Amino acid sequence: MARHLDAFFRRLLAVPWVVVALYALLLPLAVLLALRVESDHGIDRLIVPSDPEFRATRAFQRVFPERPAVLLAAEAADPFAPAVQEVLARVQERLRASGMDTFSALDLLRAAPPGTGLRALVTGTDLFRRQGLAGPGFLAIAVTLPEDRDRGLALLEDALGAASRPGVTWRRLGGPYVDAALERATERASLRAFPLFGLFVIGLVLFLYRSARTLAAILLTLAACVGLTVGVAAPVGWTFTIVSSLVPLTVLVTATSTLVYVHSRYLDGGDLAGALVNKFTPCTASIFAAAVGFAALAVSRIRPIREMGLWTATGLLLTWVVVFTLYPALVRVLRIPPRVRRPAAAFGFDRLADRLPAWSWRHRGALVGIALALCAAGAVALRGMRLQTDGLDYLDPGLPVVQDARWFERTVGLLDRTEVWVTTPAGAALDPRVLRGLDLFGRALEREPGVAGVIGPTTALRWMRYLGGGGDVLPDTPAAWAKAAGDLEALLLEQPALRGHVDVGSLSSARLTILGRSEGAPAVWAEAAQAEPALARCAMQRVGEGVLQAGIAAHLVPTLTESFFLTAAVIFVAFLLVFRSGAARVMAMLPSLVALLVTFLLMRLVGIPLNIATILIASTVLGASENDQIHFFYHFQEGRRAGGTTEQALRHTLRVAGRAIVLATVLNAGGFLALALSDLPPMRQFGMVSATAFLLSMAADFTALPAALWIVFRDRPDARRIPGS
Repeated sequence: MARHLDAFFRRLLAVPWVVVALYALLLPLAVLLALRVESDHGIDRLIVPSDPEFRATRAFQRVFPERPAVLLAAEAADPFAPAVQEVLARVQERLRASGMDTFSALDLLRAAPPGTGLRALVTGTDLFRRQGLAGPGFLAIAVTLPEDRDRGLALLEDALGAASRPGVTWRRLGGPYVDAALERATERASLRAFPLFGLFVIGLVLFLYRSARTLAAILLTLAACVGLTVGVAAPVGWTFTIVSSLVPLTVLVTATSTLVYVHSRYLDGGDLAGALVNKFTPCTASIFAAAVGFAALAVSRIRPIREMGLWTATGLLLTWVVVFTLYPALVRVLRIPPRVRRPAAAFGFDRLADRLPAWSWRHRGALVGIALALCAAGAVALRGMRLQTDGLDYLDPGLPVVQDARWFERTVGLLDRTEVWVTTPAGAALDPRVLRGLDLFGRALEREPGVAGVIGPTTALRWMRYLGGGGDVLPDTPAAWAKAAGDLEALLLEQPALRGHVDVGSLSSARLTILGRSEGAPAVWAEAAQAEPALARCAMQRVGEGVLQAGIAAHLVPTLTESFFLTAAVIFVAFLLVFRSGAARVMAMLPSLVALLVTFLLMRLVGIPLNIATILIASTVLGASENDQIHFFYHFQEGRRAGGTTEQALRHTLRVAGRAIVLATVLNAGGFLALALSDLPPMRQFGMVSATAFLLSMAADFTALPAALWIVFRDRPDARRIPGS
């Protein structure tokens, strides 16, 4: 195989300009495709389409289609003052002129008996509070946005700016505001992380190799890797999400590390084709193992994680091709000579290579024991780690949209929305007994902890009764419910806005919207069905964003465990193909396991939760850190095959790969540490813990791994190095 590889690389190096020209044609196309990749942070896009809850939500939305909505809360010392009412009216008038639907207490005031005051109207019932239209110190406007969310939010800002008044503070609430903030924060995170990593790479390459031509070859290769990786997303249909910035960053880090391994070997040997052949097997094994490891994230039912895994795997395979084709061609085109100067990365590794083997033999028991004890502690810490799925937790707590949402939670209750889809026999949605059951069900839900209110088919009837002076509770007699069914049928014909809670086409579906969280809805439904037997002929299903968000929490831990075991199995198979010793295959994974499990221990100690970003730690750390172990073991076996002892093989490994392992680790840690400046708390946490994990893995490479090898091979240092042995 080495002969064939050598022939291939020498033929490639004979036509470097052809290779460079080919990439010069591909890259502009990749950039055009990359510009077409869309962003999508909607909660309903976080779950994969095959998920049963996702399919149920989509089916529900086909019956009850709706546009995104927000709540604008006007906070004032006296929200009922005429000046505040005037501001509310002006905002509604401007928004309606823009084509948006709005609803507030002022609309109900117009339907109230003449002479009714707004204060008396709002404080005479809890319906306003339960629907978020009023509360202590504020009145609110419910606004339905147009299909173009960003245009709608811009129109809202124009309306609020035109109607601004001293003493009135506007609170902006709702999912569209959160989604828009997530998109902006994600874009800023990418704009910060990549330039920082680029400057880091430039500085490190110049420091190591002191060659502008080497820097140019590496940067052009990295640009091709990232360009092709991002461009491939458009035809496949992948989108930018909260974790998608990890894709190009992972590709950048992996490509840079691989280039450091190859270029360092080129400087050591002086033969570019020989260096490519020597590093082809370990680099190929590590990149393919990492790619398949990230592809293992396809088991996740969380869409951004699944896409990120497949996207990263594709990017790593493209990186493998680019590194072994474009980079050597650029070295030839730019005429980069070997051994211009001794690399600045010596760091005393010759001295370390002489001393570390004997030191690791003397302390082999303690080093391996400490590593295993830390692994056990990390495994214990992983159990019961806090899960984080609230979209607000993915944003900086200092942002106005987060502060407004937290204010609303303290004042009224949770902003979460869960839809309840009730299917009835054909034509029975307006049956008086079914309506009675739905009303009983809704009022019982409002007594549940965490539920601010429930909006359903009978809510309009309660408003009518209240405005007519009869209170906000519907009378519970057969005759009254028969009349209520007739009134509701007339309202549905007269006011299309009310059709969002009854399917007027088939009259076989009804909808209730829970404001807040209610995990006990099925039990409440069962109790309501006992009180009203007509519900026994109906079926209830929880759907919507609230259910999907809860589903994300349910899928986080399975994503972690399944992807971890799949990634570990893939890496083990990669080691199986590269190395012969069965025990060595297991020991080779020890540094990565130590790094990963100790990272979980540190996360538990400092209170970092598992969320949509930190859940990727397992695949990222295993997929990236095993690169070092594969290079370590490849050269260790190289030394053993040359007839060397364990000590001689370790010294050979440290001299050939030791510096590159340190440099690759610094690149990995530095690249992901750039995420620590992100505006997104999960990405900041991911950047810090992943950088920590890479450093832990490197420490284990030079301590626990050599110690484990001494134990596995049952060898001793050379006699000349251990007096009296």
